[in-house]
Amino acid sequence: MTDPDPTKARDAYERLVLEATREAKERRERFETASLLERKRLYTGDDARPELEALGFPGLPPYTRGVQPTMFRARHWTMRQYAGFGSPRETNGRFKKLLEEGQTGLSVAFDLPTQIGYDSDDPLALGEVGKVGVPISSIHDMEELLAELPLDRVSISMTINSSAIVLLAYLIAVARRRGLDPSKLQGTLQNDILKEYVARGTFRFPIAPSMRLVTDTFRYCAAGMPKWNPISVSGYHMREAGATAVEELACTLADGIAYVETAAKAGLSPDAFMPRLSFFFACHSDFLEEVAKFRAARRLWARIAGERLGARDERSRKCRFHVQTGGVTLTARQPEVNVVRVALQALAAVLGGCQSLHTNAKDEALALPTEESAVLALRTQQVIAFETGVADTVDALGGSFALEAATDELEKKTQELLAKVDRMGGMVRAIELGFPQETIRRSAYDHQKRVESGERVIVGVNRFAQSGESKPAVFRVDERAQAERVRALAELRRRRDQGRASSLLAALEEAARSAGAPLVEPIVRAVEGECTTGEVMGTLARVFGEYEDADAY
Repeated sequence: MTDPDPTKARDAYERLVLEATREAKERRERFETASLLERKRLYTGDDARPELEALGFPGLPPYTRGVQPTMFRARHWTMRQYAGFGSPRETNGRFKKLLEEGQTGLSVAFDLPTQIGYDSDDPLALGEVGKVGVPISSIHDMEELLAELPLDRVSISMTINSSAIVLLAYLIAVARRRGLDPSKLQGTLQNDILKEYVARGTFRFPIAPSMRLVTDTFRYCAAGMPKWNPISVSGYHMREAGATAVEELACTLADGIAYVETAAKAGLSPDAFMPRLSFFFACHSDFLEEVAKFRAARRLWARIAGERLGARDERSRKCRFHVQTGGVTLTARQPEVNVVRVALQALAAVLGGCQSLHTNAKDEALALPTEESAVLALRTQQVIAFETGVADTVDALGGSFALEAATDELEKKTQELLAKVDRMGGMVRAIELGFPQETIRRSAYDHQKRVESGERVIVGVNRFAQSGESKPAVFRVDERAQAERVRALAELRRRRDQGRASSLLAALEEAARSAGAPLVEPIVRAVEGECTTGEVMGTLARVFGEYEDADAY
């Protein structure tokens, strides 16, 4: 019979460990998570507090166990597959195919010229049109992208930042042309410009006017688009750049704080827009750490929103988030193994309580995904949703000693890093000082050293590699895409009412020069008048100037 005395039982276990390690040493002296936090041999109630009063309940503050009381028992997470390439017509075809295969939300990838705000015929766009996303230079491109898609029934996520306000304007304009009230639109605008200065680089304007644009979308959506998330505060890209889980959490939440405080200074009540704030995290392969990260994010944001940012509406305190499996974890070698990585990462995201999910395709370390691999990635989500049973219980791993200890540890370390950012004067000032950039660079360098030394195992790369691997067929964007886009723009400029376009751009410039003047509607009117992405962004650049990153030179 087992001795009920926990102290005696623990002593017996320690003697057993001592005896076992004399026979065979453990694989390492110290076990660590991917973020270099210590992972103990065994967790017990001494390491975590799994009691209900510490954990809370799903749907109630601090939302550690989920933002809805029934979570996936009521409705599965939104299944999105990120897509965009070549031309609006080709991308529209991919969207329709994925919807036929069971995708439940659209996620638009834009090419680099569109992301920074250049037209497809701009000399700076040469060689980049349609390569990593869809090119959108006019309202006609947007109409073609969304042709025959049920805008009032399917949510749309747009991964766009510097030119986010312009793409939102296109969407509003297309909806109006179809006779659809924009208030019926549902989806998310990424619109997270701060992380561009930290980790990604598709900025156009200096930080202050960029934050003005973000705030303006908050104001517009709060007033007229109640189902629309005007921002997705994104830790994903910082994680892709090399941030640890702690750094991803801290930088994301610090960015969220900066957006809310900036909007409040502009006169917006926090509860007017905070219920529609959303977040975006990566999910890597350290399974328990990733599940714990999502739980810690909810608990931290609930406290920050209520105690620091003055939110009174409980919806403002809910950290709702999208997850994408870790693109940087995919390998070009043995790409079939990426299917396993993505499945486990997606499972962690679901067990962590995500609201929507993108699963990377196995060939994305080589090129844009083929249609076949994109469908397989979608099937991964569907297997998790309909075959595993993990969606049938809310926070199924909650109460695990190891998970609760990891959640507590991530929360503590994240608070320490947030305090450091606060001492610098907040996230905007920290970015100006280069603090998050340098922190992430250092973590990326340390990770690469561990990979190259073999301390961090990457299956198929630094261990279990195979010689003579065959290369799978990869997707290639039609090289004629740029020429076709240039011809379309030339035709648009030839036949449009040039006087009207010039007048609309002049009105936009006047509004931009007036501090605090709203900009969404002037931009909507401009794109309705067939002004292009490059013309709108160029007009704003004449007023705001262009940002130059000293670290880039």
